[in-house]
Amino acid sequence: MASPPIPPLPGHPFSFYPAIRHIEHNEWQFRKATWSELIVVNRKSGLEVSIPRRFVGEVSSIDHPVVIVGLLRELEYKDGAVWPYQRRVIEMPVAVGESMGRSMGRSTAPRRDSPAPVVGIRLESRRDKRPLRWLGGGLAVAILLHAVVTNVMHVGELRQRPYLELSGRDDYPSVVHKLGKPASEHVWGDGVHEYRALGFRRFTVILLGPTYIGTMDANWRPIHSVEIQPGGTSFSLLRNLKRF
Repeated sequence: MASPPIPPLPGHPFSFYPAIRHIEHNEWQFRKATWSELIVVNRKSGLEVSIPRRFVGEVSSIDHPVVIVGLLRELEYKDGAVWPYQRRVIEMPVAVGESMGRSMGRSTAPRRDSPAPVVGIRLESRRDKRPLRWLGGGLAVAILLHAVVTNVMHVGELRQRPYLELSGRDDYPSVVHKLGKPASEHVWGDGVHEYRALGFRRFTVILLGPTYIGTMDANWRPIHSVEIQPGGTSFSLLRNLKRF
């Protein structure tokens, strides 16, 4: 028997949609493939799971902020494995009607208070509510997708622009703790204030004295500022600061 086609999974991290239930972090790395399953590893927990290939759909052609791998069934993680998620449906008991009377050898005419009409009304009511359940399910999926994409975009933005984590409460030690050791350091003073420039790969962090006041891009333009007084920011101060 021919092996099912392997979807073009990326070599870099990706996310499943819909996300696998009971696994909090939805960021994965492709490990290997067999005839019947794909082996993936959770980037945060290191958990390795096997996804049956019949449940794996298409891979998004857009990789920003992250590649999305579609699942043909909603899956859940339990008992150390991945299973199709089963939604529990509670069935209503059907009332016994005139059949009991017939089994006792007598004919029983339907009474006005017979439960049969009530059962009929309940079944009709359940049929009427199906479109609402479908609408609610679609809305829940849309909300989940929005939350996943928003979270992934936020994580991606912080990775590309880590200086967004800085504020006016940061000083030199906290900047180094959050961003790592700078590639270069320069100090310049105008006779009144002393400025320190910490050079990183694509941006430069500026300290006024011991305090963080903003970040410059590679062309020495302000790309992040902080509040330095009620109603004012450090943007104009950074814009007028000469490169040093």
